[in-house]
Amino acid sequence: MDLRLVPHAEPTDAERAALDAAIGPPTSAWDGGPRATGSDANTAGGGHDARARRHLLLPALWALQERVGWISPGGLNEVCRRLTVPPADAYGVASFYALLALEPQPARVVHVCDDIACRCNGAEAIVAQLEERFGPEGSSGSDGSATWYRSPCLGQCDRAPAALVSIAGVNPLERAQAPASVADVLALLAGREPEPSPRAALPQAGDGSLPLLRRVGAVDPGSLDDYRAEGGYAALRRALELGPEGVLREVKDSKLLGRGGAAFPAGVKWEAVARQPARPHYLVCNADESEPGTFKDRALLEGDPFALVEAMTIAAYATGCERGFVYLRGEYPEALHALEHALTEARRRGFLGPDVMGEGFGFDIELRRGAGAYICGEETAIFESIEGRRGEPRNKPPFPVEEGLFGKPTVVNNVETLVNVLEVVLRTGPVFAESGTEQSTGTKLLCLSGHVERPGTYEVVFGATVRDVLDLAGGVRGGRPLQAVLVGGAAGSFLSPDDLDVPLTFEGTRAAGTTLGSGVVLVLDDTVDLGRLLMRIAGFFRDESCGQCVPCRVGTVRQEEALARLLAGDARGGVERELALIAEVGQCMRDASICGLGQTASSAVESAIGRLGVFGGAA
Repeated sequence: MDLRLVPHAEPTDAERAALDAAIGPPTSAWDGGPRATGSDANTAGGGHDARARRHLLLPALWALQERVGWISPGGLNEVCRRLTVPPADAYGVASFYALLALEPQPARVVHVCDDIACRCNGAEAIVAQLEERFGPEGSSGSDGSATWYRSPCLGQCDRAPAALVSIAGVNPLERAQAPASVADVLALLAGREPEPSPRAALPQAGDGSLPLLRRVGAVDPGSLDDYRAEGGYAALRRALELGPEGVLREVKDSKLLGRGGAAFPAGVKWEAVARQPARPHYLVCNADESEPGTFKDRALLEGDPFALVEAMTIAAYATGCERGFVYLRGEYPEALHALEHALTEARRRGFLGPDVMGEGFGFDIELRRGAGAYICGEETAIFESIEGRRGEPRNKPPFPVEEGLFGKPTVVNNVETLVNVLEVVLRTGPVFAESGTEQSTGTKLLCLSGHVERPGTYEVVFGATVRDVLDLAGGVRGGRPLQAVLVGGAAGSFLSPDDLDVPLTFEGTRAAGTTLGSGVVLVLDDTVDLGRLLMRIAGFFRDESCGQCVPCRVGTVRQEEALARLLAGDARGGVERELALIAEVGQCMRDASICGLGQTASSAVESAIGRLGVFGGAA
């Protein structure tokens, strides 16, 4: 049966206006507009046309959230009428995302990061003072005008501790505040207008030898002319000379592996989609880097957005994709504005649209904003989210190259992978493959954070060791003893001070029993309580599990419970039994979870126990 959240709940004028701007005004009585007259009044609209608009559900929910600060029953009912989505279904989607509120809340909300990198830089002290001076999270203060919440990683680890302020209204405002102090957060809660945070310093800024980062910090990211003056769109011109087959050949010869964590050969993926007879083909850029400790893609999105637009255009040309999507994490407002501007300028100047560069090739890009769900970094969960459903991973096969977005062949790559394509095309695939190692070609972006002197995004040639990049970042802050290094993020593994000569390559980290993942290198000195840090990691995976499969849904909870007992000194049956339980739960999640979240949810915990001897494990 159909479910109405609140019978007869109607939207406000402000909510109607927000939806009109986001998805267009209603066209008939069937979707909330005026009733037609004559014979047209007896004809139902919708069908295929209505179902084709389902992908507008998340943008519509965002429009309500930004306009009034939450999604009211009346607003949700109006969304359902406009898009002909069952209310129960729409409610399930809205309740899936952490940045969307289904209960009334103040228009001004501050999210304070308390994840692993920010914890290393005083986040817990900020939270404690906020609780004392403003009230516990969710409190509305004395005048009810603002509230605050703890948040998982905001992707500002190089400027930790971080906060994110959202102000709903006719002209909504969202801005990252990093580094943030207690005084900053209290001022924001008191009504101060947030000022733009200083752009994150790039430690290697000005180094023209860096293939990926050479323009970041050196070129105006909003100027297409500046981008072209520094070599922009030369790669696309070369790609058009090579033709689709030539581009595919270069990408395959480069041995370029995906930089998002899975390390799948990009050329193999592209060729598989290009050969599919079903049309249309889609291209999806995964810009939802929500792995705690990861911020490398943000550096490219904010500092060199036209590079991504050009790279996606080349990928689309090679694989026959008519339409592309950038799925951007919801906590990146500055990247959102940079990309919106870049896409507008590219269309205006003929680099996107029905006739790209006058070559008879049509391609355009849509920007889709996530809403706070780590699981949407999984490639099939992105499809579900874009299509207007809960971001739950799909079973594979079929694989995305056969049935991806909207059931059609789809290329999915992350930001770093795509931007590498510019170098592949310009330098040729074999020349690109000469740098790095046999199995890990090119350069890698690394996210250095934690207790390090110069945190930030670094670009290194594959083969550099953990010790090399630690030295590059100035070593452990204050010269304190090194306790551990977390490589690969919350889904990665811990290395001990004895493991600093592990090469940061796909094969090198694999041989060391860890993973390069998304490029996280989180440095921890001797002041960190590793047991409590593991509790935060376990809590993150418990919260971010989509709940679709039992091993992950239950396993992440059981893992956290066992860690809590160990921390409290209340081990059931002794410490060894609890550690055996954690290992057994971890193995179950690896073997039986649908996607990578469950398969890696115990990696950091088990590595800390086995390699570092936390809780008395075998060091």
